[in-house]
Amino acid sequence: YTANRSCLDVNMDCVEDEVCNKQLSLYLKVCSVNKKCNMEECQAAMRFFYHNMPFEVAQMMTFCDCIQPDESCHSAKELLHGKPCATTSAPLPSCLSVIHMCEENELCSFKTIAVHFFSSVRKIFTTFWDKCWRHVTKECYDDEACLETLIKDDMPCSANADCKAAYISNWGTMLHVDCTCQNSPPAEQSLCKLFHHMLHSTSCFSQLRK
Repeated sequence: YTANRSCLDVNMDCVEDEVCNKQLSLYLKVCSVNKKCNMEECQAAMRFFYHNMPFEVAQMMTFCDCIQPDESCHSAKELLHGKPCATTSAPLPSCLSVIHMCEENELCSFKTIAVHFFSSVRKIFTTFWDKCWRHVTKECYDDEACLETLIKDDMPCSANADCKAAYISNWGTMLHVDCTCQNSPPAEQSLCKLFHHMLHSTSCFSQLRK
């Protein structure tokens, strides 16, 4: 298992492996871009696929990427990452509302994760927060006014193995869905942008891909 793999190479490796290909076929059948998307069914298929893969395999697939303008690779990436079926809803929700909904949603808040780092029922968001972001948010804990003061543009996640596992556990839940801060009230903009950065930061997760 090696890091920095292209999504096309990872996809082809999975197809050539009997066990991986069987599970991938079931996942892609539900999340096919050629039919009308059922977001909840696709998310459930994504959770089953990634949470039942060996951690190293799930990690390669999650953090694969493409170099422009490789269309074949980008198509493979879209298939592996469930876009747009599992991650895009219309209209896009506020990132702040996604966090609040997650805190109230049993599926988002609790999950048995059968990967190397998690063997018991834990809160997905709390685990993700703790493993990826606690080092920069520990002074604020859950104080929203304090969180608003944090620097967002270059705030790195921990990018360690526990963080990677916690991030993969987000896939197939509302935490993985695209969100926006465009329509948030001015008073909520800073906090919303902070959560957008935490959930979808390209700088943080490009570090993870490396």
